[in-house]
Amino acid sequence: MPLSDIKIRNAKPGIKPDGSLTHKPYRLSDERGLYLEVSPKGGKYWRLKYRFDGKEKRLSLGVYPDISLKIARDRRDELRSQIAVGIDPSNARKAEKLSKAGAESFEFVAREWHGKFRNGWSDDYADRVLTNLENNVFPWIGTHHIYDITASQLLAVLRRIENRGALDTAHRTNQQCGKVFRYAVATGRAERDPSQDIRGALPPVKSQHHASLTEPKKIAELLKAIDGYSGSYVTACALKLAPLVFVRPKELRSAEWTEFDLEKAEWRIPAEKMKMRLLHIIPLSKQALEILNDLKPLTGLGKYLFPSIRSLSRPMSENTINGALRRLGYTKEEMTGHGFRSMASTILNEQNWNRDAIERQLAHSERDGVRAAYNYAEYLPERQRMMQSWADYLDELKSTQLI
Repeated sequence: MPLSDIKIRNAKPGIKPDGSLTHKPYRLSDERGLYLEVSPKGGKYWRLKYRFDGKEKRLSLGVYPDISLKIARDRRDELRSQIAVGIDPSNARKAEKLSKAGAESFEFVAREWHGKFRNGWSDDYADRVLTNLENNVFPWIGTHHIYDITASQLLAVLRRIENRGALDTAHRTNQQCGKVFRYAVATGRAERDPSQDIRGALPPVKSQHHASLTEPKKIAELLKAIDGYSGSYVTACALKLAPLVFVRPKELRSAEWTEFDLEKAEWRIPAEKMKMRLLHIIPLSKQALEILNDLKPLTGLGKYLFPSIRSLSRPMSENTINGALRRLGYTKEEMTGHGFRSMASTILNEQNWNRDAIERQLAHSERDGVRAAYNYAEYLPERQRMMQSWADYLDELKSTQLI
C-alpha cells in the first residue's frame, strides 16, 4: 500500500507499523522501490531500491521532511527513467561528483588508470582492485586533487585499514595507490608518487602459507578420507580431481566441459580465467580421465563440471571444497583447497622433476610476459609424464600401509 503524509508523520522510532518493538531501523514501503527508513533515533531517510545488471542496489534520496513524499517520488521517477535507458543512477551520481572534482582528482585518475589496464587482468582481479579503492580510498581522498595528496594523507587512509586488523589489505592498497600516482606522473597530473614515502610506516605482513599436507602418511590418510566422502557426488568428484590437477580452487570450481578434450587427455583453461591471463594446459592422467568420464553423464549436458546446487548456470560455491574438507575432519590450519598445490609442488620437487616443468604446471607467473604468451605449452611432454607419475604415486600411497 502506498505511503501517505499522515503515515510518515506518525511513524515512531522503535515501533513498527504493526506495533512490534525494535531497536533497529525499519522500513515503510511506497511504490516502485521507494521506501522510508526510520532510524532508532527518529531520523527518516528516503531510499530507492533497484536492480541493475542483475544486482540489487540502493540510493539515498534525502531526509524527510526536507524532502517531501512528492519530491521523493519525483526523484524516484527520474532515476527509474535512467534505469530504463540503461544508465545506472549510482554510477551517474559518481560521475557527476567526479566532474565537479575535475579530471585531476584522485578518483578520476584512479578510474582512468583502472579502465586502461583492466584488460590485462582477470575479471575477478579487476573487480577486487576497484572495489578495494571504492571502499577504502575514494571516500577519504577521492575528491582531492591528486597533485596535492601528501604521504601523511595517504598514510591516514592506510591506518584506517590497518586499525581494523587488515594489514595485508593496507599494504596492497598502498601498492595500488602507488600505481595510480605513477600513472598520474606519466600523464602530467602529478610530480611524484607519495606512496614511496610510506615504506616502513606500516608493520610488515607476516608471511602466511596455505595449509597443506606434505608427509606421505598424512597425504595417504587424506586421499583415503576423500575416497570415503559421503556428501554430494559432484563435490566428491571435485575433491578427487583436486589433487590430480592441483589448479587454483577458482579454476577447478569454474571448469567448463568445453575446455576438456578427453581424447587428447587435456584440459585447456582459457587465458581470461587464469590469474596471469595466459592459456594454461593441464595434461590429464588416466585417473583424472576416469573421474571425468564418471562425472560426465551427470553434469556433461550443462556448462560446468561442478555446478552450484542452486543453479546449473553457476559453478559451485567457493566454499564447497573447503567445506567438504572440514566435513572430513580437516581444520583450516591443516588443509585447504589451495593446499593441493603446495602438496604437489613439495613432493614433485623432492622427486627431482624439472623445476621449470613444475612451475609451468603450477601456472606460476613468468617474468617475461611475451615469452610466457608463446610458451604455454613449454615442457608439455615432460609435464604429461610428470602428471601421470604423480597420479600413480597418489594411488600407491593409498594402497600402501604406511607406518
